[in-house]
Amino acid sequence: MRYIIREKFFHIGEDSTILNEAGQPVLEVDGKVLSLHDRLIVRDMAGNEVVTIHRRLLALRPTYEISRGGDTLATFRKRFFSPFVDRFTVDIPGPDDLEMTGSLFEHEYTISRGGQVVAAVSRRWFSLTDTYGVDIAPGQDDPLILACVLA
Repeated sequence: MRYIIREKFFHIGEDSTILNEAGQPVLEVDGKVLSLHDRLIVRDMAGNEVVTIHRRLLALRPTYEISRGGDTLATFRKRFFSPFVDRFTVDIPGPDDLEMTGSLFEHEYTISRGGQVVAAVSRRWFSLTDTYGVDIAPGQDDPLILACVLA
């Protein structure tokens, strides 16, 4: 499924709206960057919390915890050394870890599991600089993939 993430640059925090490919809002992102706890809360359109992204402030490298209903789904962290591309590991309990590779600054990267691409993120699909697309393969945990993109 293809999602469209539209960032709201002129709001305090990191608020975003996630649309489906028909352009209808499906998720809202509430950024709490000015709070004591650096976190993003992803809610469905009824206001129910879908996932929470929490940045660990005391870590050697950028590290985020993604949780659902109080349970940790994944830990997202930047690799120590990757000179030409950004590389992140998404540690999921069990053998299903994800890897993100590409340019996160330009919003051009892929997410893979075991060498198989499960999602692609691209700003090229849109002319607006605050909008980018996320194309997720069928059978994936869409909220988890979207949380990785937002982290």
